[in-house]
Amino acid sequence: MTAATDLTNPVLTVVQLDAGVPLDRFANWLDGLRVRTVRAYLGESVGPVGELDGLLVLGGQMSALDDAPGVAATRALLADAVEAGVPTLGICLGAQLLAVATGGRVHVAAPPGRESGVVDVRWRPEAVGDPVVGALVDTREPEDHRSTPLPSMHADAIVDLPRAAVWLAHSRQYPYQAFRVGSAWGVQFHPEASPATLHAWAELHDDVDTAAVDAATAEHDAAVAVAGSTIARAFAGVVGARAAQRTPA
Repeated sequence: MTAATDLTNPVLTVVQLDAGVPLDRFANWLDGLRVRTVRAYLGESVGPVGELDGLLVLGGQMSALDDAPGVAATRALLADAVEAGVPTLGICLGAQLLAVATGGRVHVAAPPGRESGVVDVRWRPEAVGDPVVGALVDTREPEDHRSTPLPSMHADAIVDLPRAAVWLAHSRQYPYQAFRVGSAWGVQFHPEASPATLHAWAELHDDVDTAAVDAATAEHDAAVAVAGSTIARAFAGVVGARAAQRTPA
């Protein structure tokens, strides 16, 4: 499913690393873009980076340090995309791959343990005015009260950001929930995930209380949907603006 059908619209290339981790609700929120999904887990390739209008890398059950089908290629792709100035968004594993590709570090099975359910994402001052997440930062609130509930499901974690990165958000359990590096954004949380998808992921892990995850998503889904759609539409705007600059008059 695509967010737009106008063949003149920019194309967002979505790299799906895992069949069980889809674009989900983002499919309806990427206003003004056509969506092209590349199933990296089946060996499909993106093609030349110079032809991309925008890039979105989804999550998956594998590690950012893995050499599973598509993972190593996606690390290289992300490094090239940042170098080329392609608007890019990495979600969960996608964010971890972005961090590694640009000089950061990821810890597999990080000691704080799995972060699951709906997480209170706390915005840092650097997030104010950010083109993708800035609209979620309520500057009427004191700095230590600026937060947004967002879905999460991960055990690996970014432990060092790339040197050039701007740190945008943290949570109680993990420090690096969102960052920006060049033309790319990484988010450890899952702004695209519906309650049904988060439930399915919870069922995969013995260390996750599925009932607690379901209760949290039921309680917070209205706010989660607003936040997710805000991020998707803001990122779509960045992709569209860059594509317009590249289009000959």
